[in-house]
Amino acid sequence: MKDLKVIFMGTPEFCVPILESLINNCNVIAVVTQPDKQVGRKKEIIFSPIKKLAIKNNIKVLQPIKIREDYEDVISLNPDIIITCAYGQIIPEIILNKPKYGCINVHASLLPKLRGGAPIHKAIMYGYDKTGITIMYMDKGMDTGDMISKEEVVIENNDTAQSLHDKLQKIAVSLLLKTLQDIINGTNKREKQNEDEATYAYNVSRQEEHISFNKSSKEVYNQIRSLNSWPGAYAILDDKNVKIWSSLISDKKYDDVCGKIVNLDKNKMEVVTKDGSILITQLQMPGKRIMDIKDFVNGVKKEDYIGKIFK
Repeated sequence: MKDLKVIFMGTPEFCVPILESLINNCNVIAVVTQPDKQVGRKKEIIFSPIKKLAIKNNIKVLQPIKIREDYEDVISLNPDIIITCAYGQIIPEIILNKPKYGCINVHASLLPKLRGGAPIHKAIMYGYDKTGITIMYMDKGMDTGDMISKEEVVIENNDTAQSLHDKLQKIAVSLLLKTLQDIINGTNKREKQNEDEATYAYNVSRQEEHISFNKSSKEVYNQIRSLNSWPGAYAILDDKNVKIWSSLISDKKYDDVCGKIVNLDKNKMEVVTKDGSILITQLQMPGKRIMDIKDFVNGVKKEDYIGKIFK
């Protein structure tokens, strides 16, 4: 595959090993990634992880603000195949129809489940017991194209978005290289998606980051771990946003107000839920670092917190 002319389109850290494998096995002629971001008060310019890797390897970088309108540079490179992964924009048909081998996408779910921009977060948040990687031909829809290959991953009860991200990132590389070889050989499969089975994983909203303890303990637990390590779940205590990074499900039952702190010791902060309680084991107060509950307890009076209610 060394002569295969590839344009890679992607943006976040998840894509880095994928691009590295393509650089090592193909002829990556360009990378397309989202425009640079300005971060913080000083508005420091931040490159995407994919742009950094491309620059390191002396690969041409394209950063159209709207690729639907600014696509000529991509087409002019005449790639054999375009490979996308978490790029962040819908690719226009004029690009999709250009490459000899088409445009394929590496998606972090078992399509047609969890179409959209946050399939890793939502797989845990929605309580899925498995997910995976799907490689598919792209069409004008959002993750609706014909599927080529899949590989499953079991979601363990203690998985977070970060640990699941790492599992999926690892299998994506090997699955893509095998699938590419099949495409070149003409031996790849092509399977239409069943629209009746489709679910969606749109980008995480601010509302979805907020914990309502008026849910089951399992739902709260899944929400917390689905947002670890980014962007983090939060609840409001004393009109302040408290980030909650990790928890456990208790087997206790309470006839009390949801969100009420009923116990606090060096191991946990116990909070009432709809069907029991959740044990918060790691949190972050505003302007502070992430800390285990034992470190938090060392700096506060327990009686000041027991009886308070998370909103």
